[in-house]
Amino acid sequence: MHALLAALVSTLLLTFTAAQSQGLSREQAVQSLSGADAQTRRDAASRLGDVGSMADVTLLVKALRDPDEDTRDQAEQALWRIWARSGDPEVDRLYQTGIEQMNAGDLQQGIVTFTRIIELKPDFAEGWNKRATLYFLAGELRKSLADCDEVMKRNPYHFGALSGYALIYIRLEYYDRALEYSRRALEVNPNMDGVRRNIDLLERLLEQRRGRMI
Repeated sequence: MHALLAALVSTLLLTFTAAQSQGLSREQAVQSLSGADAQTRRDAASRLGDVGSMADVTLLVKALRDPDEDTRDQAEQALWRIWARSGDPEVDRLYQTGIEQMNAGDLQQGIVTFTRIIELKPDFAEGWNKRATLYFLAGELRKSLADCDEVMKRNPYHFGALSGYALIYIRLEYYDRALEYSRRALEVNPNMDGVRRNIDLLERLLEQRRGRMI
């Protein structure tokens, strides 16, 4: 009975906390992101995913190094959600269409959609990033690199584009550059285990190459 009561109280507290976090304003969420309580920081990061803007990116990037793993996860998700919002309803509608095309494997039509997004709102970094991804999947690596350049001009914290550079350079067998961009991606977001593994592999590969040249 005591265990059941404790579980019920815990559930009610979590529900109450979640309801409170959903009511946070953007300013309150920003303030709570530096709170002493881990749950408060998690909720703040999650809330910024709903109401945050590009002005909050630097704070969320800082939260990628939070001592609490869940806060780091929420901060990363919040960044992707903020980056996916253009501020223009028509562009946002096209963006969702492009994502659906990408998920369905319709690469060429997805490229057409994100090209239209770029024409309508060239300052929207995520439009360039998604087209870079589609070009990569379509094997058009030079075009993908060019789009990554456009992403970084508009969003220098975009760890997705930085890791994208690395994948392109691996395909091109420019392993030094791939290692450089992998490290840069990890500097922004130290939670990308796949990038960390790629760094280990690239370091070993380059070491073997240097050994063969001696």
